[in-house]
Amino acid sequence: MTGGLRERWAGQPRWVRGTLAVYLLGFVEGFGAHALDLISGGIHVYAPFAPVPLQVFFVSLIVLDPAVVVLLGRVRTAGVPLAGGVIALDALANWIVNWTAIRENPVLLLRPVGLLPITLFGLFIIATSVPLRRAMNRVAAECGSGPVRKGRTYA
Repeated sequence: MTGGLRERWAGQPRWVRGTLAVYLLGFVEGFGAHALDLISGGIHVYAPFAPVPLQVFFVSLIVLDPAVVVLLGRVRTAGVPLAGGVIALDALANWIVNWTAIRENPVLLLRPVGLLPITLFGLFIIATSVPLRRAMNRVAAECGSGPVRKGRTYA
């Protein structure tokens, strides 16, 4: 895909464009949530409930989420595994900090904000990441963009 951004998006199958749009919306929302947290509570906003390594991770999402958005917005296959890794760690970190409360009151899982959407979004990304990346690589190979090594296209 030697064309511009518009051509890279247009060259993808409809399901790929839709899936990428869901990824983008989720990571933009995640960035917004973490940015608001940091703006309202400062760098130690997560200190009351998260150990230091998880605090560092939650703060790092202010960089990781936009990195995913930029890569996927530019239709780069490198964004797919990055998205999978970021959401897997984010969901795991959220489960860790919420585990005691969930164990005491499992109904908290049903809240529309918190663990439920993070978990569902993570499952969606894990379920779609392999076919998404394959489809994006296939389109890139057909259009002649990116180096091809051992039958794989890296865009």
